[in-house]
Amino acid sequence: MSAQGRSASGGKKVEIYSTPSCVYCNATKEFFKQNNVEYTDYNVASDLPRRQEMIEKSGQMGVPVTLIDGELVVGFDRPRLVELLGVQS
Repeated sequence: MSAQGRSASGGKKVEIYSTPSCVYCNATKEFFKQNNVEYTDYNVASDLPRRQEMIEKSGQMGVPVTLIDGELVVGFDRPRLVELLGVQS
C-alpha cells in the first residue's frame, strides 16, 4: 500500500476506504495487487476523520469505497475497476 496512491497503469490516483474484516475490501485490494496498482488504503474502522470523509463522498457507510482519479466505485465492481484503471483483468 503506497503512500503515493499512484497506479502503475497510467499514474492514476487510487484510494480505498476499507475495514480489515471486509471481504469485498480484501478482494478489491487483491485485484489491485494482481494488476500492480499502487493505492492508498484508509482503514475507516479506526480512522474516524477518514470514515466521515468517505460518508461525505459516497453518501453511505458501506465499504469498500474506491476513488480512482476522483471517480467513485462502491463495492467490489471488477468491470468498473478494469474500465477506470485500463487493466486487463
